[in-house]
Amino acid sequence: MTTMTEASVREFKMPDVGEGLTEAEILKWYVQPGDTVTDGQVVCEVETAKAAVELPIPYDGVVRELHFPEGTTVDVGMSIIAVDVSGGAAPAQAQDRTEAPARAEAPAQAPEQPTEAKPAGGSGRQPVLVGYGVATSSTKRRPRKSPAVAAVQAELNGHGSAPAVVKDRPLAKPPVRKLAKDLGVDLTTVVPSGPDGIITREDVHAAAAPAQAAPPQPAPASEQVTAVPPAPQAVAASYDTARETRVPVKGVRKATAQAMVGSAFTAPHVTEFVTVDVTRTMKLVEELKQDKDMHGLRVNPLLLIAKALLVAIKRNPEVNASWDEAAQEIVVKHYVNLGIAAATPRGLIVPNVKDAHAKTLPQLAESLGELVATAREGKTSPAAMQGGTVAITNVGVFGVDTGTPILNPGESAILAVGAIKPKPWVHKGKVKPRQVTTLALSFDHRLVDGELGSKVLADVAAVLEQPKRLITWA
Repeated sequence: MTTMTEASVREFKMPDVGEGLTEAEILKWYVQPGDTVTDGQVVCEVETAKAAVELPIPYDGVVRELHFPEGTTVDVGMSIIAVDVSGGAAPAQAQDRTEAPARAEAPAQAPEQPTEAKPAGGSGRQPVLVGYGVATSSTKRRPRKSPAVAAVQAELNGHGSAPAVVKDRPLAKPPVRKLAKDLGVDLTTVVPSGPDGIITREDVHAAAAPAQAAPPQPAPASEQVTAVPPAPQAVAASYDTARETRVPVKGVRKATAQAMVGSAFTAPHVTEFVTVDVTRTMKLVEELKQDKDMHGLRVNPLLLIAKALLVAIKRNPEVNASWDEAAQEIVVKHYVNLGIAAATPRGLIVPNVKDAHAKTLPQLAESLGELVATAREGKTSPAAMQGGTVAITNVGVFGVDTGTPILNPGESAILAVGAIKPKPWVHKGKVKPRQVTTLALSFDHRLVDGELGSKVLADVAAVLEQPKRLITWA
């Protein structure tokens, strides 16, 4: 096998695609050993704690080796692909695409060229979570790498081959190892059926079945009289694996979960509610759809609700702030980066419209349309999810009346919009069917007291009830 110490071979390292990130998962390779690549060509897609990102190669050449298979989490700074930039043909071994994952799994075939040390947790940078700013915790425990990844990482850092005990260790996830321990199954005797030789739960159950089916041998009569009854043992937990699906928590979903837990137990949440008649707002939405200035733009109730929130913030600027724990200061923001919660296949993300306060209604409509479309395509950039100040979550699209949303860390408030439904309402002294919705405003009680929070929510409701206030209050 051609070594990676040749001057013509370049190692492309996992870059930090967002400030403070320490690792990324390889989702998909677009090239294989033997393929020719050009400068700027996308070679793989990776998922960070922020979003999915495509990585371009910075030079021309022929792919020699993929160091890690798809689904592997790799530290920033680790080499992930080797490219021969001499212009020569790839060796026969590299042209066999079916062997790429095997080479990434085998420590003996890992490249030997030393690379730069990976960023350490004490580098002074704090990890940045999905759209939520800098995490409050300064420490982070990294997930354990699989033996194969650890072996390749040791090779790439110039530490030689991994110990034999690591290479011979059966590949199995922690829950599977626990199941084997509970059932008394030796994993070294189990035949794996999972991808890349990973032992699955079914493999463990299959190995345990013969032992459980074997009838116990009766003891001699003389021993039965004097035998001491065995001590009771704890019954191992059993799972109906045929009717369960386990989804790994990683990437965007993992970062979102960590951020929400951190927010819930750091910022004292208060939520207030108001039910409002939005019939006039709904009529204005229909009129704006026919307006030539809004042609080609997506006009919906969320657009006017966002504008109403911006007007309320303008009238109550103290609500647009953040809490600086280290300095023990309240930081009042003179700009509004308006976040919009968007459900994506990878989980909930909250990208934000930068300087939303300075945008006209058509500009805001255009920005919101681009933001939502990009999020649903999974192409939201890390920058688009940083620096938010307040946010909106529209639970009404699911038919839900309202909710108690959790703040995005670093933000002061989040507005939940419920379903807009026709309901009986007293209008001009008579009960009439009107379009009604319920709004819920959650805010950080360290920054926003009850009076300020109530004023903001009341102003949003007043604008939606009488949309002409968008002109008189703007």
